[in-house]
Amino acid sequence: QVQLVESGGGLVQAGGSLRLSCSASESTFRMLFTGWFRQAPGKEREFVAALIGSSGTTSYADSVKGRFTISRDNAKKSLSLQMNSLKPEDTAVYYCAADTQTIIPTLPRYWGQGTQVTVSS
Repeated sequence: QVQLVESGGGLVQAGGSLRLSCSASESTFRMLFTGWFRQAPGKEREFVAALIGSSGTTSYADSVKGRFTISRDNAKKSLSLQMNSLKPEDTAVYYCAADTQTIIPTLPRYWGQGTQVTVSS
């Protein structure tokens, strides 16, 4: 069955780094879209980064490009998001997500429980 479990969230000072991990089931990991979304209180869910298609082409939101890096471990069936130079505006609940379509979805078909990331100024 579909399984997505995030970990690695926490409190960090502005300018610091944090690494999020997502443990996925075989069925979920092989989906054409695997990536990360985030949602801050009172704001809409926002796309962050993803690996798209069978070749795993990377895609990043302009707000995180150059600071965040998405990667995957094929052996462990896990997805990671390395976040550097964190800013207070990065504060949000981060969700690992997957979908069967190669186009970035507005509403991912599958997602995990989320992990809180709080960046202090």
